[in-house]
This record gives sequence, C-alpha cells and structure tokens, in this order.
Amino acid sequence: MAGSERHDEERAESRRILERVSQEAEAGGRGAIDRAANRARDHLTASDVDQSDWAEYWGTRIGRTIGALFLVFLIFWLVMYLAQGH
Repeated sequence: MAGSERHDEERAESRRILERVSQEAEAGGRGAIDRAANRARDHLTASDVDQSDWAEYWGTRIGRTIGALFLVFLIFWLVMYLAQGH
C-alpha cells in the first residue's frame, strides 16, 4: 500500500516537472534572456542585501559595479591583444 502511494507521488511530481519544462520551452529563448538580464540587474543593484544598512548596500553596489567594469576592461583588453596577432 505504501509503495503504491509513493509511486503515485513520484508520478505527480514527474508530471509537474514535465509541465514546467514544457512551459519554459514555450516561452522560448527570450524568457531566458529576460531572466538573465533581471538577475544581472538585481545583482548590480544589490537587491539581495539589507536595504536598511546603507554602508553594506552602497558598498556592495560600488564593489559589484567596479567588478563589472573591470570585467569589461579585461574583455576589451583581450580582444585588442588577440587582434594585434600575439
């Protein structure tokens, strides 16, 4: 009896997973791009830190912005380095 209930629960969970995958597939690549852009925006604006602690909030925003700018600089430098034929 317990095995049958467990089997039913597993089937229901499998259906939920398949429905979710189907919905995400129907949304197409645009939904994935939007989610990635929203995650990047939330990361840079420090939406995951305590908003009431101004030092942590602004320190996180400044640090993450400097990190993103440094990444852009490194990518630019790498492209320029490879374009020179080294």
